[in-house]
Amino acid sequence: MTLTRRHFASLLAAAPAALAQPRPRPNFLVIMADDMGFSDIGCYGGEVATPNLDRLAQRGVRFTQFYNAARCCPTRAALLTGLYPHQAGIGHMVNDRGIPAYQGYLNHHCQTMAESLKPAGYSVMMSGKWHVGENRPHWPLDRGFDQYFGLISGASNFFRLDPGRKMALNNEPYTPPKEGFYMTNAFTDHASRMVREAPKDKPLALYLPYTAPHWPLHALPQDIEKYRGKYMKGWDQLRAERYERLTAAGLIDKRWPLSPRDPEVPAWNSLPQKEREEWDLRMAVYAAMIDSMDQGIGRVLNTLQQTGRLDNTLVLFLADNGGCHEGTNIGGGLEKAAKSPVPGPANSFTSYRRPWANASNTPFRMFKSWVHEGGISSPLIAAWGNQIANPGSLYHDPAHVIDIVPTMLDLAGATYPSQRNGNPLTPLAGRSFAPALRGQPLRARAVTGWEHQGHRALRQGALKIVAKHNQPWEMYDMAEDRTEINNLAQKDPDRLRGMVKMYEHWARQCGVEPWDKVNPPKP
Repeated sequence: MTLTRRHFASLLAAAPAALAQPRPRPNFLVIMADDMGFSDIGCYGGEVATPNLDRLAQRGVRFTQFYNAARCCPTRAALLTGLYPHQAGIGHMVNDRGIPAYQGYLNHHCQTMAESLKPAGYSVMMSGKWHVGENRPHWPLDRGFDQYFGLISGASNFFRLDPGRKMALNNEPYTPPKEGFYMTNAFTDHASRMVREAPKDKPLALYLPYTAPHWPLHALPQDIEKYRGKYMKGWDQLRAERYERLTAAGLIDKRWPLSPRDPEVPAWNSLPQKEREEWDLRMAVYAAMIDSMDQGIGRVLNTLQQTGRLDNTLVLFLADNGGCHEGTNIGGGLEKAAKSPVPGPANSFTSYRRPWANASNTPFRMFKSWVHEGGISSPLIAAWGNQIANPGSLYHDPAHVIDIVPTMLDLAGATYPSQRNGNPLTPLAGRSFAPALRGQPLRARAVTGWEHQGHRALRQGALKIVAKHNQPWEMYDMAEDRTEINNLAQKDPDRLRGMVKMYEHWARQCGVEPWDKVNPPKP
């Protein structure tokens, strides 16, 4: 019998699935900046040199409405688990406040990306800042990672480990060498080593959360020198320039005006020359820290290329919260104890403060820890070989950090079980944004909620309600006014009441408690 083309096609269609050639599962590289504003990097309107991130954006897609959870620990918990922070046990920071949603380490009702991807055959590595469990058995290897290097704690000196902070190599405490150590480079070096040493027969997932550009302002001299004098133009002009670039690129809508300068920030032109020079140096060091991080990202991407993995690696880049306003009371007194008042070297300890954070968050208002757009809006770059439908494009549907784990599981063909070690798992709160990589719309989420230190918000479609701790609710139309200038609360009180009820329902589901109960005022 002679096989016709039609017979041959029908035989192929009926062939066992085992004979088909499956598309290789992607590798994953998830990179997160620490305390970086929406408009700091080049491809999001910034003037800081970030050529490696810019190249990722050129061959990938940039999300214009991607959200984090307003602060470091909550965002990290959400990124690792696909749950809202309170559901994972980290409604605040790493101190245990005696309430399940605020216990300060990942609970037994969540599963990390590592614990979900390892059963699917992945090698799962991490190099960088953990900050979701200070003590064993709540370190990365305890929660599924195969290898770990980095800072267990929050912020630390970039040239040495501050007293009371913890670093680890796998499950052992790590002390940096006294000479030649710079935190950003160390994270990069270990991430590159992990890529080189990863088993060739397994897909790889690498989580790379840098501490840059979180305070203290520490950078290498050659990187600082690139930016000295470039910020003498001041924050007012910088915000205006970034706003123009953001609107020209389509990253923000021209209908949204630039938010007014923060009321606690002076006009640049009102400052004497000496103060301007001091402020210029602060921002120069901050920019140098981002520049150094971008250099490191380039080195990790080169290692992925050299090991033949890059073309099939989904690279994601985001920030854990908006620019940080924090000033003189940082590091538990380390700023006051620092020997040098000049930012940059190891014997200094300071931040870039509210005025420059206001510029970092252009065009939005408010900062890290608040849930106005300036606190929760993040860049998100997604690049994946030739798998992105429209390279260099923008994607405007909202997405959230809780969506990262579901996206990884979706693309990896991994399942999320109903229990872990006999403990029932909270169902994933996020949903895959894999359709966005193909240029398709995302399935609408009923609501998205936020709470941190009593600051609270809820978004449904284009409408958002938001309030500072112990302050009245505000309401904004995100389609018309994402810079949150035209408060609609008094114009539509019925809609406001309905959304407040939605927020209260979301908060009960997630275990949110009133902040004054979690953090009682001192007598």
